[in-house]
Parts: sequence; C-alpha cells; structure tokens
Amino acid sequence: MTTAPDPERELVRSVAPWSLLAIALGLALGSAAGGWHVGVSAALGLLIVFLNFAANGLALARAARVSLTAYGAVVAGGFVVRLAAIVAAMVGLSHLAWFSRIGFGLAVVPGIVALLALELRLYAQGTGRGSVLPPSTTEGVS
Repeated sequence: MTTAPDPERELVRSVAPWSLLAIALGLALGSAAGGWHVGVSAALGLLIVFLNFAANGLALARAARVSLTAYGAVVAGGFVVRLAAIVAAMVGLSHLAWFSRIGFGLAVVPGIVALLALELRLYAQGTGRGSVLPPSTTEGVS
C-alpha cells in the first residue's frame, strides 16, 4: 500500500513544464539553424520524446499496482516499444516534404539524454521517497 502518490505519475507531472520549455527551445533553435521546417521537425521530435516518457510513466504506475512481474515486463518491453515508436514516427514523418530527419534526430537524442538527467535529478531530490512497499503475500506458499 502506498502512502504517497505513485512516483511514476509524480515524475511525469514534474517533467511536464520542462517539456513545454524544451519544445519551444527546439522550435526556436531549429528555426534559427535551418528554417521553420527544421524547427518544427525538432519540436515534433521533442514532443514525441515527452509523450513517449509520459505514456511509459503511466504504464509503469499501472503495472506497479498489478505485480512486480508486470512492472518488470513493462520496464523491459517498454524500452523496446518506446524506441520503436520514435523510429516509427520518424519514418512516418519522413514522407512529408517539409520534414527534416536531421533536425528531428538532433532534437530527439539530446532530448532523451536531458530527460534522463532531469529524471535522475528529481529522484535525487526525493521523488518517490514517500512510497511504501506492500507487505509480502507469501502466506500459504510452501
């Protein structure tokens, strides 16, 4: 039983304001570097990174309420699904005449690294420390 909100949901809520800033910054820097099509491509890349992160966080929060096995499956499988979603978005968008794959990629990679760094910083500051593990349910197991 938890005495605090799910740490995964708390993390998504904490990252959301920063994602809006990052998307705006990606649009501005991309537009300055290569025109509006590069800026929009970079902003879309950063939007996809955040949506991917949010979907994964909510899936982890749900899996944590089911079982540790479900949580592990979402962690392991979610990594592959998240990468596949980013690649699929890039392939789908690359058919548009204005889309810049370089702008998209140059925003996605540092976006993921920055998101991981922010996630680590939030955990170090105490996100999720109020959670309590449920008692063991090994009663009746021989």
